[in-house]
Amino acid sequence: MLHSVLTAAFGVQGGRNRERDFAHGKPMHFAIIGLAFTLVLTGLLFGVVQLTLYFALG
Repeated sequence: MLHSVLTAAFGVQGGRNRERDFAHGKPMHFAIIGLAFTLVLTGLLFGVVQLTLYFALG
């Protein structure tokens, strides 16, 4: 399921996998994993920006 969310997030998921996910996956699981992925990605980007600013201005 995590693999499906990651490939969908980057836009590289194939049609067959997408159909399989809709047929067998539970929407709540995809929503929770998608939200967690979004929060982690946002936190990572924020951390990189803060680290860059620290070294650029410090």
